[in-house]
Amino acid sequence: MILIDPPLVPRYGRLWSHLASDASYDELHAFARDLGIPARGFDRDHYDVPSERYAAVLAAGATAVTSRELVARLTAAGLRRRKRAGG
Repeated sequence: MILIDPPLVPRYGRLWSHLASDASYDELHAFARDLGIPARGFDRDHYDVPSERYAAVLAAGATAVTSRELVARLTAAGLRRRKRAGG
């Protein structure tokens, strides 16, 4: 399932959401590609999506979840990739 959390992360003068899949990276990459989300937006286990695209991502079929639930579902699926220490 494709998941998106609310746009709450401030960066570069915008708010950002995280787009992820609790099934596979292939599913995530295909969904992002179909929406025209650039590959450079992929960060370890999710895509960063600006707030102005949030509604379109939901309309395309993503499921809205909390940030905590998104991380829990990635972890349960074995798809969570944490940052390395010091980086």
